[in-house]
Amino acid sequence: MKMKSFLLTAIFIFFASSVTLSASSETQGGVAGEEAQQVKPYEPKSITQLSAAFLERTGINAILFPQEGVTNGHGEEMTLFEQSTGRVIMFVIIFLLFYLAIAKGFEPLLLLPIAFGGLLANIPIANMTSEHGMLGIIYNMGIANEFFPLLIFMGVGAMTDFGPLLSNPKTALLGGAAQFGIFGSLVGAAALSQYTGYVDFTLQQAGAISIIGGADGPTSIFIASRLAPELLGAIAVAAYSYMALVPVIQPPIMKMLTSEEERRIVMPKTREVKKLEKLIFPLIVVMMIAFVLPDAAPLMGSFALGNFAKESGVVDRLSNEMQNSLINIVTIFLGLGVGSKLASDSFLVAETLGIMVIGLLAFSVGTAAGVIMGKIMNRFSKEPINPIIGAAGVSAVPMAARVVSKVGAEARPGNVLLMHAMGPNVAGVIGSAVAAGVLLSIFN
Repeated sequence: MKMKSFLLTAIFIFFASSVTLSASSETQGGVAGEEAQQVKPYEPKSITQLSAAFLERTGINAILFPQEGVTNGHGEEMTLFEQSTGRVIMFVIIFLLFYLAIAKGFEPLLLLPIAFGGLLANIPIANMTSEHGMLGIIYNMGIANEFFPLLIFMGVGAMTDFGPLLSNPKTALLGGAAQFGIFGSLVGAAALSQYTGYVDFTLQQAGAISIIGGADGPTSIFIASRLAPELLGAIAVAAYSYMALVPVIQPPIMKMLTSEEERRIVMPKTREVKKLEKLIFPLIVVMMIAFVLPDAAPLMGSFALGNFAKESGVVDRLSNEMQNSLINIVTIFLGLGVGSKLASDSFLVAETLGIMVIGLLAFSVGTAAGVIMGKIMNRFSKEPINPIIGAAGVSAVPMAARVVSKVGAEARPGNVLLMHAMGPNVAGVIGSAVAAGVLLSIFN
């Protein structure tokens, strides 16, 4: 009986092996046949011909002697300008970004990988932005589907403390007022497109551009990926550039709109917020989004998840990973993916200049609106409110709050406004996400 079973097993293995080997040989033969059809046989060349072939494939040759019919990573034909002078201009811009990130310390964590991605994207011949190129893979992996911005929001949520906002809830009005720049720039972008012949923005593109006014990089990328992916590079660079320039842009606006006496106002110490309040707040935010503005759920859901994990106190390992390893890794990929859109053929267009101008105006208007709201609240509030904390209503966390504290300390040494400014600063993050949801619900 054992011998019979052994023989049957041996026969079965023999036939199975025969069929497998036959199929494998047929497959290899088919692949070899296809390769024979696709791969041209090598033709022997002289040293001179080999040298000429090498020189033709150098980047210097591609820049100095552009040719018709050359395509970018997406298969679109590039102009002679984009192949030559355009690349040189982009290299200059990229090295300027390196300077700002390293020498000036302007948002180096994102500006540096964005600039390096732009450097790689403008290398001729390599086509690193193609579907199978490194930058193209990164872009499709997490930016085209808006995944990376959501992970960034999760990490930001894990690093955020809602205590200053909960201890003085009325400062949320300052965060809301600062979002006026978003909707104001939406009108401005539409008007610029309608009344000038230099740019032609659709309403979807105008909506994507306007979010720059909130000074929120991940939200800008999220909206641009949905509404205007062709403008993603310019929008992302504008958003992060103005975030980095908060210490330069905001102080003059604050000083212009307030008096020395107003900037010297000392605000009273806020109450201590209980842990239960911090624990319930992100859940309330998510439920409100679910009932009122579901389009903002991806952003606010990720933000609330990170914050809820932190405040729960029972998943410190997860919270620490969100705040450190996860956000750091995603920041690298996000920067390189955004930088892939800094190729000369997509960045050096009239629309880019329009985006930079509109973004600056939007950011300035948002800052001014927050300060003006602070002045109004100070006039009608029982407790004194320093109007300059309204400038922190933009979403540049925590840089805007630090700038406010610095300006306040200049007016009155020892006047610490940092924690008071963090209230509208955190509210600005929520406000920009809500504004993004509104834009998506209107234009998507």
